[in-house]
Amino acid sequence: MNYDEFIEEVRERGHMGSREEAEKATRATLRPLAERLRGGEAKDLASQLPPEIAEHLEHERAGAGESFSLDEFFERVCERDEGVDLPRAVYHARVVVDVLGEAITRGEIEDVRSQLPAEYGPLFEAGSQGEMDT
Repeated sequence: MNYDEFIEEVRERGHMGSREEAEKATRATLRPLAERLRGGEAKDLASQLPPEIAEHLEHERAGAGESFSLDEFFERVCERDEGVDLPRAVYHARVVVDVLGEAITRGEIEDVRSQLPAEYGPLFEAGSQGEMDT
């Protein structure tokens, strides 16, 4: 999946009004995900994505393995997804992760999930439709 396809999928599934909103949601979701992953996992994930998306996984705190809950993950997404409230930021994160799961190999998404506590499971399983069980 190339950059334009990824962003368009995020925009459509997230019912976003603009490409810029989809780009912002993607950045807001992937940056804290990279902070939560440890070692080279963020880099491994980035290697399967277009450079314009990969750059959100390759920053100074990527791979730090910071320990934070799913709720804190969503709060971080909300802080970076300026102009949206927490429920909308949660939905944006779900959409981005849903598209991410289609853009990378099954093995890589399993590697990412293996580094996260079980409480993150619903983020990967809920997809972008319906309610998310927590």
